[in-house]
Parts: sequence; C-alpha cells; structure tokens
Amino acid sequence: MRFGKINNTILFIGLITITLFLFLVDLGVGSVAIPVSEVWHSLFDEDYDSVIRSIVIDIRLNKAIVALLCGSALSVSGLQMQTLFKNPLAGPYVLGISSGASLGVALFILGMPLFGLSSALFSIGLAGAAWIGSAMILIIISIVSYRLKDIMVVLILGMMFSSGVSAIVQILQYLSDDEALKSYVIWTMGSLGDVQGPELVILTAAVVSGLILAVLAIKPLNQLLLGEEYAITMGMNVRRSRSFLFLSTTLLAGTVTAFCGPIGFIGMAIPHVTRNLFSNSDHRILVPANILTGALILIICDIFSKAFLLPINAITALLGIPVIIVIVLRNKTFSI
Repeated sequence: MRFGKINNTILFIGLITITLFLFLVDLGVGSVAIPVSEVWHSLFDEDYDSVIRSIVIDIRLNKAIVALLCGSALSVSGLQMQTLFKNPLAGPYVLGISSGASLGVALFILGMPLFGLSSALFSIGLAGAAWIGSAMILIIISIVSYRLKDIMVVLILGMMFSSGVSAIVQILQYLSDDEALKSYVIWTMGSLGDVQGPELVILTAAVVSGLILAVLAIKPLNQLLLGEEYAITMGMNVRRSRSFLFLSTTLLAGTVTAFCGPIGFIGMAIPHVTRNLFSNSDHRILVPANILTGALILIICDIFSKAFLLPINAITALLGIPVIIVIVLRNKTFSI
C-alpha cells in the first residue's frame, strides 16, 4: 500500500512536470517558432525582446491556458459520466449537452437569418447561444431523471434527445445559405483560440466551479462504483447526487462547448488512460489525475494542431479513436 502511494506521488509529479514543460513548448509553436528558453524569459523578464513577449503573452498565452482548462474540464466530466452510468463509452456529452449547444448555435447562425433576426439578437454571441441550448437540455433531462430510478433510462433518453436535436439541426442546415452553413461547420470543428479577455474569465470561473463540485462529489462517485443500490444502503440520496453530477458536468462540458465548440474524444478516452496509468478506481486519485492528464493531452493536441494547421477536433479524434478501439477490444477495461 505504501509503495502504491509513493508510485502515485511520482506519477503526479511527473504529470505536473511534463504538463508545465509542454505548456512552454505550446507557447513556442506557431508560424514563428520560439525556443523554450526564450518563451521562459519572455514570461518572466519584462525587459526581454518586446516582439517575442508580444507574440507569447498577447497572442499565444490565452490559447494555451484555454487548452489546460478545457482538457481538465472534459476529462473530469467524462469520468463522472462513466461512473454514474457505469458505461465505459459514456462521455461528457452523453446527456445531450453537446447537442443542446449545437442547437443553440445552429439557431443563432442558421436560424436567425431565416427569420431576419440576425441583427436584433447578434449581441447574445455564440457562447451565449450554446449555453442556453445546453441549459435547456439539462433542465429537461434533470426533470425527467428526478422522476426515474433507473439511470440507464436516463442515458437512453439523453441519446433520444440528442437524435431529435440533431434532426432539427440538419433541417436548419438544409434551409440555410452557404455563408451561414460555413460558419456553423467551422464552429463544429472546435477552436481554442477564440476565447479572449472577459470570456476567459467566465470560462475559468465556470470550469473551476465545476471542478470544485467534482471534488465534492468524490465520495458519491466512489459509492456509485458498486451500483446505485449499494449507494442507497450507504445512505446516499441517489437522485440528489445525480443532479449534483449533472450540474458539475454541465458547468464543465457545457462551458467548454459554449466557448470552444464540441471537442470530441477527450472526455471519453482520457479517463481510461488515467485509470490504466494509475491502476486505480478510487476517485480521490482519479479526479486530480484526470485534471492533469486531460490538461496534458489537450496541450499535446494543441501543439499538433498548430504545427500541422489542423482543427483541434481532427487531432483529438486521431488520438482518441485508437484509445476507444482498445477499450472495445479489451474486455477487462470495461470494469470502471
């Protein structure tokens, strides 16, 4: 047991060190390559080259911070959903959060021009539209789930809502003009570089709040590992805990989707990577470990995205799909 604790400590220190180093590497990658040593000096030396400081601090720093926040948020929300639904292929968008956000954005980009409302409601912004869409779906799912005892029925209803919303979005796409359709497709590709100033403050506050809720939910998550019936015998209010987890997941995945678009595979794949890395199912270990691992992986994805000039969703899919295939092929990984 003591060796296990020492091993976990080494893993945590290693993850923190690698994440910080790759964070600096990410700040140096771009159309103008900057060595890590110069990135370091530009961050902490006010008298350093003004051009390099401007590139690193004014242009690249926000995006790297967003990558850290989004990776942590999606990974932890995916962990919560996999434990709650006892489904290794569940992800942060299993409740229809992504579909709700997509509907909000589709109505904003594709729907308003059809009704001549684009100028009247433009101030709401993509993030606001996505948040409203996510919140509407969450409210519906929460009301329904509070009346249901079987969590798998909630999962099925979430999938049904997602399918229905997707159908509406497809109708809007079919009726929209080329310019609006192009804008919507670009949003679906995901982007870490559009969050600036006040938006970054809101994103940070929401993600930190969601992560705090996830830490507070560690005990219920551990109880749910053995099923809801066991959790009830341990005195847990399952319906209240379920709503608590839904709120945390919406703050995490809903906020990321609102500001950065639907970034796939991180929330589904990273919890499995973390479980295998730490060989542990205790959420006291897994929650902080997923925060670090998710941040690390999305930083890596951002580095590749900038190096090859590809959308972030393309990179996360290329890295995440092999992990999901391994999960499907290895039955022993299905126990969570």
